Amino acid sequence: MRPAHFIASVVTAAAAVIALANPASAAPVNYVALGDSYASGLGTGSYDGASGSCKRGPLAYPALWAAAAAPATFKSVACSGARTGDVITQAGTLTAATNLVTVQVGGNDAGFTDVITTCTFGSDQDCANRVNQAKAYAANTLPGLLTNVYNTIRSKSPSARVVVLGYPRIYKVPGTCNVGLSDTKRAAINSGSDALHATIGARAAAAGFSYVDVRGAFTGHEICSSGWWLNSLSWPVEESYHPNRAGHQSGYLPALRSVIG
Repeated sequence: MRPAHFIASVVTAAAAVIALANPASAAPVNYVALGDSYASGLGTGSYDGASGSCKRGPLAYPALWAAAAAPATFKSVACSGARTGDVITQAGTLTAATNLVTVQVGGNDAGFTDVITTCTFGSDQDCANRVNQAKAYAANTLPGLLTNVYNTIRSKSPSARVVVLGYPRIYKVPGTCNVGLSDTKRAAINSGSDALHATIGARAAAAGFSYVDVRGAFTGHEICSSGWWLNSLSWPVEESYHPNRAGHQSGYLPALRSVIG
């Protein structure tokens, strides 16, 4: 073989190896983010005016990933307050060309806001009872709703890589807070997060999707830890109990990158 031909063959082979090792380089990434307030960025305090009550913002983890990775296209339709039925509607933005989807939903279906309200104003037992109701819902009703969401996503974008993100534990127990909710209430709320994890993780796996469990990423950064990545009771009140800017930048974003790069 002539030297020139040999060099050309080596270059061609190397290019093929690189393409196999990094499939994303072979095709432009068309990314759509679906989900609720955790995905929209509520809690970061910075929102796109055009998103209205959905409270989508540039400091949410989908937007942060897109800003760093520069996909060919990026669209977030995540919306504060979204439930599984709303995310099925959001999935109408998906197409066959969409090849990356992130989705986060389930907390509102299980009654997250009502749990927090009951635990804030009720007794320890009231809180435990309401959390147990939410956990029963997560175990018995939520799986079917999530399956519908995931099946819809797959039908709209058959070739997409789909990444499902979970929810952190809210409180460190025991923690540094000496006012507010009791440790009994805090532990109950955390058990609700664990119940959501069990259901969402199982349904994502059944659908063949990647699942990102962020509980480990937020360990040591819960409310009542030494460095909070979540808002406690805040103003505006709707931002309460959501990831703050650090929660998206240092919690969710690295967790997402660990799966999709």
